[in-house]
Amino acid sequence: MEHNDISVGLDIGTTKIVAMIGRKNEYGKIELLGTGKAKSLGVHRGVVNNITQTIQSIQAAVDEAIAVSGIKITEAVVGIAGQHIRSLQHSDYITRPNSEEVISDDDLEKLEQQVYKLVMLPGEEIIHVLPQEFKVDGQAEITEPVGMYGGRLEANFHVVVGQVSSIKNIGRCIKSAGLKLAGITLEPLASAEAVLSHEEKEAGVALIDIGGGTTDLAIFKNGIIRHTAVIPFGGNVITEDIKEGCSIIEKQAELLKTKFGSAWPGENKDNEIVSIPGLRGRDPKEITLKNLSKIIHARVVEIIEQVFIEIKNYGHEEPKKKLIAGIVLTGGGAQLKHLKQLVEYITGMDTRIGYPNENLAGDSDENLSSPQYATAVGLLMNGLNKIEKNKINNQENNQEPEDSSEQLEETAAVKEEKPPKKSIFEVWTEKFKDFLDNAE
Repeated sequence: MEHNDISVGLDIGTTKIVAMIGRKNEYGKIELLGTGKAKSLGVHRGVVNNITQTIQSIQAAVDEAIAVSGIKITEAVVGIAGQHIRSLQHSDYITRPNSEEVISDDDLEKLEQQVYKLVMLPGEEIIHVLPQEFKVDGQAEITEPVGMYGGRLEANFHVVVGQVSSIKNIGRCIKSAGLKLAGITLEPLASAEAVLSHEEKEAGVALIDIGGGTTDLAIFKNGIIRHTAVIPFGGNVITEDIKEGCSIIEKQAELLKTKFGSAWPGENKDNEIVSIPGLRGRDPKEITLKNLSKIIHARVVEIIEQVFIEIKNYGHEEPKKKLIAGIVLTGGGAQLKHLKQLVEYITGMDTRIGYPNENLAGDSDENLSSPQYATAVGLLMNGLNKIEKNKINNQENNQEPEDSSEQLEETAAVKEEKPPKKSIFEVWTEKFKDFLDNAE
């Protein structure tokens, strides 16, 4: 087994930490070699609030994945999310000294670096700059300006901002757990990679990832990420409401939610009752399923309405026309009964549940194709795609043409002139690694 072809995705969530080891089979599908899952004890709403507990949870998940696969893990692709993440739209431009020369990658890099210099709130750092459309001398709707003539290069950017301390804390936990950082990705983008098709991204789609601590939103249109947002509520808030409303302990509330919970109160009859054992010999509690679904419904409506406000911020008052593919629900919270129907009722948009099983090999464990593993699968895909890309680059660099020495020199000169352009994620990961090293 070639260890070079293997990657690891590490999803540090609020309720669980998942380590997933895998590789691509001959059909391009992901073959899962080992998965480890541990209860997340030191993370609140996507933000590390107890370093020691988070390190222990990461180690527990990684050790389980190692035990299952028999493969030693040294590095992982990690997801970043949490309530500290926010995004904004920004337009910027540069004036080129010589408009008789064509626009090059250096001009785009210069424009991008200008955006990184934006002044943020104290303690915040720009972690992601994504160019969307360009304008050259006022001519709009240009997706690739390289090779065009023009004096003024302008672009709209999607800028993702995060809290410096929160990012450092995640980096520290990974390092202390004995892992290196192979890459870092925004979690809603990883989930999108796992459950969305190219057609959906092209047509316009809103991905809603309902996790334990937060609900992440990513909107795509014309194949480009247009908007990201993090709502600081998730499945844990629903559990908390059930706990308070029914006067029971958290463990029982979680069990009630997953086994009997529904987002639509109308489907339960008044005489449907579930009995919960009392504590230390006390009488059992009887809870009507109608009452349970009313508690769940109230909180779910609040979460969906907040997400819908974000969707409307992007698509104005007519998101249905702008986002033809509608809404895709994923994450552990997407497994709640009748959630799809409730989302369709509130938003008026077509909705489906997103499963990562399309990207997994046929013999994969059925439990792992659940929406709650979408982020981990997406992070693993990200790592495997990076390995594949590096392989192709290395092959291209090592390939010797069967031509004369003159042509060989010519090819070498061209290679020297044009180094392979790094993706935005590779640039960002390098910056993040430097940032962590400097913070030590």
